[in-house]
Amino acid sequence: MSPADPMIPIPALVVGDGSAGIVAKLAQGLAACGQGARFSCAFFDSAAAAADSSVGAPHLVLIALGSEADAILQDPVWSQWDRPGAAIARIALSDAIASADSGTLAATSEVVDLAIYRLPMAQAEALPMATQIVAQLLEAEREESKLRAQLETERACEPLASCLDPGKLYVMALELLLDRLSCLRGIAFFSPSPAPRSAAVAARGFSELVRDDLIRVLLDEKSLESTMGRGNVSVVPWGPLHHALGRVGLESPGALLSVPLRGDEREVGHAWILSEGRRFDESDLEAARTIARRTCAALATAERYHNAKERAFIDDVTGVYNARYLLATADNEIQRAARYGNPLSVLFLDLDRFKKVNDVHGHLIGSSTLRVLSQLLGECVRQVDTLARYGGDEFTILLVDTEHGVAMRIAERIRKRVEAHLFEAGHEGTLRLTISIGVATCPLHGEDRETLLDAADKAMYRAKSDGRNRVSSAEELADSNGPTGESTA
Repeated sequence: MSPADPMIPIPALVVGDGSAGIVAKLAQGLAACGQGARFSCAFFDSAAAAADSSVGAPHLVLIALGSEADAILQDPVWSQWDRPGAAIARIALSDAIASADSGTLAATSEVVDLAIYRLPMAQAEALPMATQIVAQLLEAEREESKLRAQLETERACEPLASCLDPGKLYVMALELLLDRLSCLRGIAFFSPSPAPRSAAVAARGFSELVRDDLIRVLLDEKSLESTMGRGNVSVVPWGPLHHALGRVGLESPGALLSVPLRGDEREVGHAWILSEGRRFDESDLEAARTIARRTCAALATAERYHNAKERAFIDDVTGVYNARYLLATADNEIQRAARYGNPLSVLFLDLDRFKKVNDVHGHLIGSSTLRVLSQLLGECVRQVDTLARYGGDEFTILLVDTEHGVAMRIAERIRKRVEAHLFEAGHEGTLRLTISIGVATCPLHGEDRETLLDAADKAMYRAKSDGRNRVSSAEELADSNGPTGESTA
């Protein structure tokens, strides 16, 4: 019992031959001292039966009788109380101990870190007083253990603060929860930023086959994604995750410890720890809250870092990505396309005669025109694609998993959209613009960044040389000896 739960009685378990008679005297003695409500006395024939009856109790007093007292007290079934937030006090009442006039308790044991308080059978009448004394020591030990566990959990969380990768933080949190709660299996479900923000799953403690099936099922379970990061740390007896676990053959996983994880802005995730039949007590919840708090703080830091990093990749005028980001992303997408055997197409776009806009209407109108153009281009591509301002009035779009024919149709749609749009020209009304677009596809027109971008760039200049307001394919370059260098914009 701790000061936080004074109404919960402490289990006093008497195990061994003659336990029924001893427990009756123990209950009478405690009641005579006004301590009857403080303890819940019960007797058992075996350690296993006593332990089974006390699963979930955070602390207890164990009294073993007779020549087998030490074996009972040291039985492995009591190991579940040798963890942070739990505690157990052991008393041996045995004829193997000589009677002592002093009647004091001696804490001894041949097992390191295992204290056994011993009484001779001749002093069995002192058992109620001995039980109260060890209970007081037990409470002090439990409070000390609780503080020690809190400190150890805080220290275990320190590596979180130095991690700036959101995806890794969710996995680290899952592994910390399993370690600090002494659990075997758990799942983390999250959508890490920066983009692409597709959901991801990490699972620990499952066989490879079950893990792969579980990840597939969880990614299809939309109800889980909608609840990520919501609520507080709590024990969930039944929920959507149980349904997903049942689909991979885990029909009775028991209650789950639900741990929401979120940053200050976009980061959101969730961790679940399987109970494996045990009960999560307040010390477990407190450890989980500490880990969640430290993880959320680390996620917020990672968000700020990535926001600052992302700003370094954003073009100040248009708000889309800049050439620096484009070049880095192109390398990554080319590698991904090669790994999975998927096509990657590139559009190189350049406004026709944009210099006249700046000369006639001024640079403020020119900048405004580029911003509006960026919005138009963004509306023509998917979220997984990359739109970047390459420089001046040139833009580049990376179309992932897009074959050349599809890329040509997308380019033509963009050309028509720009041609039809009326751009604001301030007091002078509106103006119309056209755009020339070159299209190249990996690996058809290049298997590295330089070759691929160069092919799209040359195709764009071919479109200009053919009269502007056109879409040109890199395929045409091989069939023509015409100019592919720069022309008047």
